Amino acid sequence: MREKKKYMVLSFHSTTEAISFEKQCIQDQIPGRLIPIPREITAGCGLAWRIPADEYPSCRQMIQDRQMKYQDITELSL
Repeated sequence: MREKKKYMVLSFHSTTEAISFEKQCIQDQIPGRLIPIPREITAGCGLAWRIPADEYPSCRQMIQDRQMKYQDITELSL
């Protein structure tokens, strides 16, 4: 059994919002990837951005500065 890691999981209101967020992350080299929304999260469009929890603090300001839209953020062990 593999060891679970902590991630910050950002959910979105729409698929369009999720794809736009992904494009901006790729452009700005923000680590992470789109994943199907985990069952622990009941809101959202079905997609979420997963970023390692230890890398999120250094990326948070960039996400805010670029006004990248997301619905909610949750810390999960996946």
